[in-house]
Amino acid sequence: MNQQQLQQLVESLSMTYFNRPFVHEARFNKRLRTTGGRYLLQSHDIEINPLQYEVHGEDELIGIIKHELCHYHLHIQKRGYKHQDQDFKQLLQKVGGSRYCQMLPNVKNKSSIVHTYRCMSCDLLYRRKRKVDTKKYVCGKCNGKLMKVTD
Repeated sequence: MNQQQLQQLVESLSMTYFNRPFVHEARFNKRLRTTGGRYLLQSHDIEINPLQYEVHGEDELIGIIKHELCHYHLHIQKRGYKHQDQDFKQLLQKVGGSRYCQMLPNVKNKSSIVHTYRCMSCDLLYRRKRKVDTKKYVCGKCNGKLMKVTD
């Protein structure tokens, strides 16, 4: 699918499910990694992660487009367009859009704990997503020296 086909698909979905035209630009953005798409508040454009289409197919793409169109139309109408707003939740359910996109392969799970450190004085364990400079940081409980635990 190319940019022109994406634009036509977004415009047709907008008329079919929202009865309103989409008059801005829809495009693929290869730099999107952790999201299926995004609605840009300033320009009113919609960007879609092309990997979602390549990996999960057209049905997933349509769900993502409906999600972004909910943001678009509600923002244009000056109604609640954010994820936590009732207007957004109701419209998303009405049109059958995706609340969340599917995970892509080879995308790192940010919630996994990677680094473990142990205080050499009190044996307190620290689990961190990011590396800690053990020369700079000490134990918060006893000010002891931290040591990386091999995983």
